[in-house]
Amino acid sequence: MISVVIPTLNEAENLGRLLRVLQAERGPAEIVVADGGSRDRTVALARAQGARVVRSATGRGQQLGAGARAAAGDVLLFLHADAGFPAGGLGRIREVLAASPAIVGGNFRVVWDGDSAFSRRLTVVYNAMRRLGLYYGDSGIFVRRPVYDAIGGIRPIALMEDYDFVRRLERRGATVRIEAPPLVASSRKFAHRPGARIVWGWLKIHALYHLGVAPERLARIYYPELPAAAPTPRS
Repeated sequence: MISVVIPTLNEAENLGRLLRVLQAERGPAEIVVADGGSRDRTVALARAQGARVVRSATGRGQQLGAGARAAAGDVLLFLHADAGFPAGGLGRIREVLAASPAIVGGNFRVVWDGDSAFSRRLTVVYNAMRRLGLYYGDSGIFVRRPVYDAIGGIRPIALMEDYDFVRRLERRGATVRIEAPPLVASSRKFAHRPGARIVWGWLKIHALYHLGVAPERLARIYYPELPAAAPTPRS
């Protein structure tokens, strides 16, 4: 069974659409919504649509870890609440994992939504990076449960939790990218931000991460508009 783990914080506007798509999928699956303290209708909506809800401290790393601990499936799929998950996507995960026991996990090819030049370029660059073993949570990471446990799971860090996890996953064994159908990722976090500033921010954060800067400090650098005491954003 595939367990789909979705971290949420005030995602009522997006979550319902994703849950409807997942519920239309064939085969056994469970949906675990790991909520970080939503103040809108996220939790009520999730429960009304049959998802299991677990509470967690705010922060994507914290929430993904809590959702994974509560999940019962032998495969875990981590999705963002605003993801455009493709019809038949769960079936494709089952197919690629059944094709070879050596495959430990993987992700989906990503197409970024929106009609901006930046979104189109990002789609090209993002998928080129996958050839280097670089991919992130917005691409729908999936993993066999025994492998997830063996490599220590997703760590409860303030930023780069997906990158940290993927690096360990790639060292564990062979992974695969599902080319079709692709996952549509939301460009909402790029709204009103110049492309050059976004790229520079990514490069700086990755460089500082590899220099050993603490994830809590990285989060404050990446989101300078937030006060230090505010919860770490998850988008």
